[in-house]
Amino acid sequence: MSQFTLLFASILGGLAVIFGAFGAHALKKILNEDQLKSFEIGVKYQLYHAIVLLIIGFNFSLKTSLEKYMVYSFIIGILLFSFSIYGLVISSTNNKKLKFLGPITPLGGLLLVCGWILLCFSILNL
Repeated sequence: MSQFTLLFASILGGLAVIFGAFGAHALKKILNEDQLKSFEIGVKYQLYHAIVLLIIGFNFSLKTSLEKYMVYSFIIGILLFSFSIYGLVISSTNNKKLKFLGPITPLGGLLLVCGWILLCFSILNL
């Protein structure tokens, strides 16, 4: 499970850097200021939580159900939160906003919060 966590951390971290560069260079020309800020929030949250996954992967055994749910909460939370923001922002540039993604963003945020709560419980159980 540690290898799985570190693999996802490295993939999501690398993608955050790529998406950040894409937003700063390619999207800067086509997005308004509010759209660019939203895109940047997605990138920041993705990168922050990828770093958290790295720390978890190196410091936890990830053998208990609690620890596994913590990892899954962070991974799925990142995917739902950040990637729904990317989809909303990019689709809005063509005036074809994918509105179904709107409710997905807070679900991703809720899973990120769950990941932090499970991290707290995991630390207390050490």
